[in-house]
Amino acid sequence: MTEVLARTDHVVRRFGDVVAVDDVTLDIHAGEIVGVLGPNGAGKSTLFAMLTGLRRPTSGRAELFGGDPTDMRNRRALGVAPQESGAPPMLRVKEVLTWVAAHYPDPAPVGEILDRFDLAPLARRQTGGLSGGQQRRLAVAMAFIGRPRLVILDEPTTGLDVESRHGVWESIMASHKGGMTVLMSSHNLEEVERLAQRVVVLGAGRVIADDTVTAVQQMVDLKRVDLDAPRPPPLDRVSRYEQEGAHWTLWVSDSDAFVGDLVRAETPYADLRVRSASLEDAFLSLTRDDVAAHDGSPRPEEVPA
Repeated sequence: MTEVLARTDHVVRRFGDVVAVDDVTLDIHAGEIVGVLGPNGAGKSTLFAMLTGLRRPTSGRAELFGGDPTDMRNRRALGVAPQESGAPPMLRVKEVLTWVAAHYPDPAPVGEILDRFDLAPLARRQTGGLSGGQQRRLAVAMAFIGRPRLVILDEPTTGLDVESRHGVWESIMASHKGGMTVLMSSHNLEEVERLAQRVVVLGAGRVIADDTVTAVQQMVDLKRVDLDAPRPPPLDRVSRYEQEGAHWTLWVSDSDAFVGDLVRAETPYADLRVRSASLEDAFLSLTRDDVAAHDGSPRPEEVPA
């Protein structure tokens, strides 16, 4: 077995009467890219806060490199890009990266990180004058500059355009090939499909799936059917559907039986395509019961203590 870099053992975190994380046990092994998915309020940021020492569990234990995450010595090989981050607005981009790099024993050259995250043209810009997307790129760059063994990224590409997003993906993959372990959350399901080897799905603070991308997709055993039809197709076997004009997208457990229903109903159709469920389909199906149980009201990701 590979080394465990971060671990939670039956951790619970409460904020008053709200249970944000509910009996979560996870091991993050060296060399993994682990994607954490879940609706708003599922407990993703609270879980990350306990692993990085920003919050203590109400019960259970969180470990980082075999020790207490609140101990600074155990955070020396950790890089973090939280969902909400900020640098002193009067400091320039290069100054911020130089300051962060000074906290690590073997940081990457500042110029290399500026180039990797397309920040070189902004090196002399004060951080207070950056756009939201530029600030996000800086936050992710700050997580990587120390050449950490483990990097934790909370929604790393939120607010980025397509080109910048792909640039961050390439940096994550390059760092992983160089031996870095990555734990990340994202609402961008394509991002997790592209990057992660393992997916953890959270719902209402609990782990409801923990497996490979392919295995999580197979858990729901759905097929996606796309077709054009001038009137509604038979919906008896349909778990969920979307309609845009004459185009229908339907999710079914038995695509052959659905096509048989379509023919027997003499529903005219064209451009019929059947494919396996995506990670998005699996995510929606796995979390649907948790969302319904809470009447669709999101649980707070963080409630002030």
